[in-house]
Amino acid sequence: MNALEVLNRSLFLQLNAGDQTGASLISTARFIADVLIYLIPLVLVLAWLWLPQRRQLALRACLVCCVALGIGQLLALFWPHPRPFMIGLGHTWIAHAADPSFPSDHGIVFASMACSLLLTGELLWGMVTAVVGIAVAWSRIFLGVHFPLDMLGALAVSLFAYLLLLPVWARWGKPFMQAVEKLYRYLLAWPIAKGWIRA
Repeated sequence: MNALEVLNRSLFLQLNAGDQTGASLISTARFIADVLIYLIPLVLVLAWLWLPQRRQLALRACLVCCVALGIGQLLALFWPHPRPFMIGLGHTWIAHAADPSFPSDHGIVFASMACSLLLTGELLWGMVTAVVGIAVAWSRIFLGVHFPLDMLGALAVSLFAYLLLLPVWARWGKPFMQAVEKLYRYLLAWPIAKGWIRA
């Protein structure tokens, strides 16, 4: 076992909830770990439907997230790092499939959104997203389904995906945005005409 893996396991054991952890803290961590992820698609949909000036940011953030998740799947395929419970390490407080842990999909979703916001000047919402993402990362380590380096890996993958898409978006972002908006206005013409959502 190399030094990085030793450090990874040591940090995990320091953050993982033990037998004496209170039920209320476990319940709170479960809520953070399982529920807060749904805020991301909710905010993206709300931004698209009612904040036309934020549509480009929402679409680009969504693309960064999709690319980062794709890269994450490739990393998991070629380097299937086990989750803590798969090697009998620590305590596990939520059910999870025995699939590769690195990088964390939850971590990627939040890191992609935070990077997209922060690196385009949306500092307030970027910081809010980052703080919530850190809470989610902590909870999933605390509950025993991820290692700390799974979360750092998610951040690195997300930043790489953002930088990878920069030149692509600069070249194709405007026509792609126009095409998506045209399709949106066609498919949802009726609720747009009713004034329920923005054109």
